[in-house]
Amino acid sequence: MLIKQLSVFLENKKGRFTEIARILGEAGVNMTAFTVAENSDFGILRLIVSDAEKAKEVLKSHRYAVNSTDVLCVECPNRPGALASVMTIITDADIFIEYMYAFSNGNKALVILRPNDLEKTVEVLSQNQVELLAINDLFRL
Repeated sequence: MLIKQLSVFLENKKGRFTEIARILGEAGVNMTAFTVAENSDFGILRLIVSDAEKAKEVLKSHRYAVNSTDVLCVECPNRPGALASVMTIITDADIFIEYMYAFSNGNKALVILRPNDLEKTVEVLSQNQVELLAINDLFRL
């Protein structure tokens, strides 16, 4: 249920994301989700890809600084209040979310979470019948 997320450190310059997309595309690596956090000098691209190890190798060979982190992907209905219900379970279990990002497709919303305690989060969400997805599930949507 844990998913490998890559974090790529980018100079805050025009064309950097285009280059990442090109490099991964040429390597046959598909991106399914990503977010960019930036400041005036650099950005951090966080992304979920079809083959994290291959992507990491390819990006490092192009001199990008890349880290790998375990995250969770929660599936919930794409309707008002659904995410609040999931977050209430997490908050009531005294779990802190370091960051999250989401996307929706039709009736489903998928939320990538980086909690401070992965094992406890998996346990609590599973006990409450919250759907946790594996990487293969993401590429079947």
